Amino acid sequence: KTISYFIDTNLSNPFTVYVMNTDHPDIDQISIRLAVFDLDFTIWKPEMYEIDGPPKRKSNGKGGTATVTVTDRQDTEITIFEGANYALTHINSLRENKNIDIEAAVASRTDEPEWAQTCMDWLIVDDGKSLTSCFAFVELGFSDKKEHFKRLREKTGIPYSAMVFFDNEMRNIASVQELGV
Repeated sequence: KTISYFIDTNLSNPFTVYVMNTDHPDIDQISIRLAVFDLDFTIWKPEMYEIDGPPKRKSNGKGGTATVTVTDRQDTEITIFEGANYALTHINSLRENKNIDIEAAVASRTDEPEWAQTCMDWLIVDDGKSLTSCFAFVELGFSDKKEHFKRLREKTGIPYSAMVFFDNEMRNIASVQELGV
């Protein structure tokens, strides 16, 4: 049987994970230990193939009021989605303040892994952490998401059944579901 998870950001506890198939035999034993995110159009926009050249930092303002944005050569801003920002900030808080055993990871298919890594280094979530520091494990490359997950399983020792995956493309979700994610 397949278990589907989703996060409802309109509730008072927006990182509540709902199990859609409540007749699953392990319903009381589900524990998410690894939240895995795609990057392009799941964590940020635009996608790496859509930007013109490698990312660059652009400072707006001076002194204490200065903000830094990440753009491409045409000044197209690369931004973190509000929901992704909230989810990562909340995972950080669960781990640091509530001693919850949960990590975040990346599984992203990209033909520009250096650009993606630069964006992760420079983009900051609301708790002041870079995306790079939010993710304990990173799989970047143009291989199938199943291969990313196999490597994540090897690195972490976390079973697929304790992983959840967020991606904007159903073909990627279907691919890793075959592993038991």
